[in-house]
Amino acid sequence: MRAKKKAGMMLTAGMALALAVTGCSSSNGGGNTDNKTNSGNAGGKSGSPVEITFWNMFGGGEGDFVDQIIKGFNDSQQEVIVKQLRLESNEYYAKLGTALSSSKGPDVAVAHVDRISPFVKAKQIVPVDELASKVGFDLGQISESNMTSVTYDGKPYAVPLDTHFHMLYYNKDILKKANLLNEDETPKLDNVSPEGYLNTLAQIKTAVPDVQAMAVNTPYFQEPFLNMYYEAGGDILSPDLKKAAINNDKALSVLKFYDEIYTKQYADINDKNPWDTFSNGKAAFWFGGVWEAGGLLGDASKHIGAMPLPAIFGSQTHWGSSHTLVIPSYVSAEKQEAAAKFMKYFSEVGGQTWGNAGHVPANSKVTASEEYNKLPYRQFFIEAQKTVKFAPQTDNYTTIITTIAESLQNIIFHNESAEDGLKDLEKQINEILAN
Repeated sequence: MRAKKKAGMMLTAGMALALAVTGCSSSNGGGNTDNKTNSGNAGGKSGSPVEITFWNMFGGGEGDFVDQIIKGFNDSQQEVIVKQLRLESNEYYAKLGTALSSSKGPDVAVAHVDRISPFVKAKQIVPVDELASKVGFDLGQISESNMTSVTYDGKPYAVPLDTHFHMLYYNKDILKKANLLNEDETPKLDNVSPEGYLNTLAQIKTAVPDVQAMAVNTPYFQEPFLNMYYEAGGDILSPDLKKAAINNDKALSVLKFYDEIYTKQYADINDKNPWDTFSNGKAAFWFGGVWEAGGLLGDASKHIGAMPLPAIFGSQTHWGSSHTLVIPSYVSAEKQEAAAKFMKYFSEVGGQTWGNAGHVPANSKVTASEEYNKLPYRQFFIEAQKTVKFAPQTDNYTTIITTIAESLQNIIFHNESAEDGLKDLEKQINEILAN
């Protein structure tokens, strides 16, 4: 999951770490600051609980849910005590990488699915299948797409907690004014195509000129771009992950689509906080994260609805990511087993709490539960989760997605043409892959 992006800053090379943790909020509050977890636990062998340290980057409302899960786990048994260290999201992976390299840090940690490949290659995290079996955790509960995303050479190296992605959020009041709201309070999107969607935005602009027809996550444009590019059948890399595959007509069509949205002023390209613009009732549509569901859909006074992204470019495939739990290789066998018990609880029991944050829990038993399905629009969340496209399993993904983000900023702000920008981007990605 990713947090609300309040900073709203344009992307620069210095934002690589912040980019990599897209989907999470952060806070320094509430964390245990003792990260010397490689030493023996206090009296563990004499019957005292095994104490483990859990690193994460969740703050704000997400952090509150994590606090509930940790407390619930600690209160539910007497074998393991979890203490957490909560780090700022923009420094999280730098510190986690240092910890894994120095064999001194957490006993269990959160990692985005697109960040674990280098850890697997460096043998810094352990496979989780045998540990899960040892503590009675059936990984078959986890959705197949989630498990595939963390599997390398036939072994799962993480426990997926969720899938997070974008939904089409819509403001019912604005659409009603534009005569684009059906009787069941869904948007009228009869002609689902680039041209049809642009025509819908034009109708909104004409009928309700004092709002944006669509708020676009321009400061983090790689996400709305990938949503449509994946719909069009595009890939970032070739199937063998050795070459760039992004310089093509599909990418060009998507960029021209968004350029028309900006140039016809259906969206404000200079809006640095589009998530707030939409939340405050100043935009009709928004491709926004499921992690915003609590605030947007939980407040009936906002009159906001949600649906899967329409197949504007031909398919329902869209960008997505996942939070996972990993266990470092340096952790003792005793603490690895303790961490596995926490993983099991977080997935099976905490998954219900986590679902309230908006993320779609990876545990299929949770998403099938009556409690989860009572939450607003969650049936649509489950539907959209089925067509998520995760990042390619390459050690270079962080550098690649940062390069993509920076290149896209140059293109959408007309610092270079889409054709030249894609050509340059292809060259840069190929250079990254060659090193």
